[in-house]
Amino acid sequence: MNIQQLEYLIAVDKYKHFGKAAQACFITQPTLSAMIQKFEDELDVKVFDRTTHPIRTTDVGLQIIDQAKVIIESVNELKNKANLLNNILGGTINLGIIPTVSSFILPTEIFKFLEENPKIQMNVKEMTTDNIIKALKAGELDAGIISTPYDTADEFYQDFLFNEELMIYSSNTEANKKNSYIIPEELNVEKVWLLEEGNCLRNQFENICHLKENTLKPKNLDFLASNIQTLVHMVDKVGGISILPELALSQLSEEQKKNVFRFKKPFPYRDQYHLL
Repeated sequence: MNIQQLEYLIAVDKYKHFGKAAQACFITQPTLSAMIQKFEDELDVKVFDRTTHPIRTTDVGLQIIDQAKVIIESVNELKNKANLLNNILGGTINLGIIPTVSSFILPTEIFKFLEENPKIQMNVKEMTTDNIIKALKAGELDAGIISTPYDTADEFYQDFLFNEELMIYSSNTEANKKNSYIIPEELNVEKVWLLEEGNCLRNQFENICHLKENTLKPKNLDFLASNIQTLVHMVDKVGGISILPELALSQLSEEQKKNVFRFKKPFPYRDQYHLL
């Protein structure tokens, strides 16, 4: 029996599928199946019922999984303790980040942090705010980065990171004169490209403007983007407008930056928070 086998057990119990569990553990399915079978033979227990779809964890298996989670947690605490005694910042961190922030801070701030702390293993996943909250409650994440204050009801420690201004990205045909300020009430809200439902940046835009159906897209097209870069490309190619967080400016070309307009004061902005 070893720690890896326990991690494989927990993964199969989570995904209810050997293939998905193997993918999550970065090993082949035959290797994972063989390791779990070896574990079951060694303890003479049946952890999973392989005849059902999805795979079912047996009653005995549920108790084994619970104990495996306790052991994994204890091992991680032991590793963290050793790192502290050696004055080394280390351990594993499971971090959830909203998509409209991750692409801007992952290759910069987070990469820099990991380079300076090579003993830290960070698992980062893009998730919506609601899913980050759910994963934190379920213990699947150690921390999350979200936008705007969230009423944690004392469930999580919440720490302010930074704020950023929200701007308008507009095609030349939709924009006013260069360097002019945008008044929300004067926006053509029938030509707005939005992110998918559940994205906090979409909610913030809806709070700023009263939005209508986008008349630029074909009537037989149902489209909602999942990232800011897609919105920028849609505006460039088709026209219309979209909202743009300040961090996104660094990824625009000089020509594209000419299509960025600020709202009239008071400038709308969003706060970034770190939840533990």
